[in-house]
Amino acid sequence: MAATGIVYLVGAGPGDPDLITVKGAKCLQMAELVVYDRLANPALLDLVQPWAEKIYAGKEPQRHRLDQDEINNLLIAEAQKGKTVVRLKGGDPFVFGRGGEECLALAAAHVPFEVVPGISSAMAVPAVVGIPVTHRQVAQTFTVVTGHTADDPFGTNWDDLPRSGTLVILMGVKHLPQIVERLLANGRSPTTPAATIRAGTLPEQEFVVGTLADIADKAQHLPPPAITIVGEVVAVHEQLATLGARFRGHNQAVANYQQLY
Repeated sequence: MAATGIVYLVGAGPGDPDLITVKGAKCLQMAELVVYDRLANPALLDLVQPWAEKIYAGKEPQRHRLDQDEINNLLIAEAQKGKTVVRLKGGDPFVFGRGGEECLALAAAHVPFEVVPGISSAMAVPAVVGIPVTHRQVAQTFTVVTGHTADDPFGTNWDDLPRSGTLVILMGVKHLPQIVERLLANGRSPTTPAATIRAGTLPEQEFVVGTLADIADKAQHLPPPAITIVGEVVAVHEQLATLGARFRGHNQAVANYQQLY
């Protein structure tokens, strides 16, 4: 029987293929099998050897190519054949990427694995439009939360979230009106700056800015994947734009700020 192989859980980064880590790229180059997600940029598969096998395991709302148990079993079975397997996941494997579940399954099956962290969209996507998730004297903390949970599309306990600091909402554009309602009920001011960014770091990136009172209306035309940032740090983008900084989706954002100010 062949020796057990290894599984590398690799973070693909926020979208732009240039933002994968050096180690992540090296893992793809030596992989015999790559199991990749919907949010991992397909251009990264160009790094894979032409003879290596590639399996798409993308998850879309109500449409899963493979469910999580099937993915776990696939990783285990292929590694037990002695293969070097890469599980390629958008962003970072441990930030709403189910990487923890996969590690537990691999460990229970005594399959060696290594986690290769990726750049999370929670920090990278705001950054590329000039929104720092922390900013001295404005936000000393930031909270990352999902707007879509595995068991309940709106199962996050919004009432327990901090009322200050930066809030980064992943996978929440579909439920943004309800999320805003809960945040306002929990004490956030309706004048709190907010922004929603779609397809962050990619050429088709677009974003809108506003306040907590109107961001749901302004973002209603943006399809997922999208990220919403709530907090005073959003105003840093306006300051940068005023100073002449330009971003993908810049003109639309400036037009929105002109309406606000």
